[in-house]
Amino acid sequence: MAAHIQEGSVFRLIGDSFLGHTPRWYKRLIIFFLCLNVGVFFSLGALTTGWLILGEFIFTLTMALKCFPLQPGGLLALQAVALGLTDTHAIYHEVEHGLPVLLLVIFMVAGVHFLRDMLYRMISRILLGIRSRVTLNLVVIVVVSVASAFLDALTILAVLVAVSLGFYEVYHRVVSTRSHHDDPDVTDEYVHEQHRQDLEQFRAVLRSLLMHGAIGTAIGGVCTLVGEPENIVIGNEAGWNFMEFLLKVAPSSIPTLLAGILTCWVIEKFKWFGYGTELPASVRQILLDEESAQRTRQTPRDRLLLIMQAVVAVLMVVALALHIAEIGLIGLAVIVVVSALAGVTDEHHVAEAFMPGLPFASLLVVFYVIVAMIGSLHMFNAVIEWVLSLEPRLQVFMIFATNGALSAISDNVFVAAIYMKELKAAFDAGLTTRELFDAQSVAVVMGTGIPSMSTPNGQAAFLYLLTSSVAPLIRLGYGRMLWMALPYAVVTTLVAGLTLF
Repeated sequence: MAAHIQEGSVFRLIGDSFLGHTPRWYKRLIIFFLCLNVGVFFSLGALTTGWLILGEFIFTLTMALKCFPLQPGGLLALQAVALGLTDTHAIYHEVEHGLPVLLLVIFMVAGVHFLRDMLYRMISRILLGIRSRVTLNLVVIVVVSVASAFLDALTILAVLVAVSLGFYEVYHRVVSTRSHHDDPDVTDEYVHEQHRQDLEQFRAVLRSLLMHGAIGTAIGGVCTLVGEPENIVIGNEAGWNFMEFLLKVAPSSIPTLLAGILTCWVIEKFKWFGYGTELPASVRQILLDEESAQRTRQTPRDRLLLIMQAVVAVLMVVALALHIAEIGLIGLAVIVVVSALAGVTDEHHVAEAFMPGLPFASLLVVFYVIVAMIGSLHMFNAVIEWVLSLEPRLQVFMIFATNGALSAISDNVFVAAIYMKELKAAFDAGLTTRELFDAQSVAVVMGTGIPSMSTPNGQAAFLYLLTSSVAPLIRLGYGRMLWMALPYAVVTTLVAGLTLF
């Protein structure tokens, strides 16, 4: 009897420990997935299992507010390797291919952390200085769109996340009973009752700001060769330089960009899809008071550090615009220079800067395992072969449509690479004309860049926002991101598709 009780206690302890405080139904579902995949593999084969694991992995992303996707998604990825759906060589190849993005996440996000004081001061003055909600959000999407045509989308979004987190922390310290040295709590347990309604409105304002910014990175990123990582892959295969890329995609990218900006005005004006929340006067006043208090507390050393951060930030933007090095290496240079000038030499304070980016970098590697599985099983090949069998005019539109659909569930750089490989092979074999090849290449640019914004896993910047530390604080989950991205995804996809048809 004692042995049975002890055995039951062990299983109960394992069950409680597995995925920590995650809801019990979620734990059981992940275990069910892992068991189901084994049964499907031996009964229906590798390809069906691959599609099943892909769907399950996307599910773990949708539940990011319940459990960070690294652990459940990582278990699915490990199972894919164990079942032979991919191998470590294919995974290493995908990680090697995605190394620039990993370096960016690790070092540039940490670099932004070292510039956060200056960025918070600068952006808060701009945002709090614009009283009109519609004007403010239009300014955000226009500025981010233009910047994303020349700078990396994830870097820009990292800045917005850092500033939004700063806003939230300032307000939360005032309305919460927790110590000022504690991090904000995900629940509202410590928030004074009279401030909870204002806090909900403030969360809605920050959600809108971040989603407009995220969309801006997508609609601006398709415009130039350096706007998105996949653009460089496409441009190299098509043989386009910067100006050729700009001119080739302009008939599609410019109308799409304008449609996105117009969509921002409409949804803010009519308060649709979770947008249109006004910043409460009490919140604005608290943020203004904090800014005033910071100016009062400033020492000559503080002002000097802000000036040095501003100078480094300008140099960083120039380096990013000119692409003098990989983005992650520029971020590392920012860390070295700013920490040296600020006298940050102890390991603990340096490590703090890396904390926001490393969990996402780990999740990206897990994501690359899933991408390697897709490549190893040739899961997308049937779609590509069908599209290339269509007549030329319809083919261009379907390249756009299928690119968008596949990029929404996979890595858009990976999708662009396999499409361009097939299209370039057909062109080199004389099966397509130069004019058709150019049109196909534009369709790949717009397909990987625009419809992919419809899901958080469609673009690295969106996935970063979903898994960032600010997302649970402002209640920005997978479903809400889908809903808030929906009007943009529908309108811009329709406009881009019409320009290609």
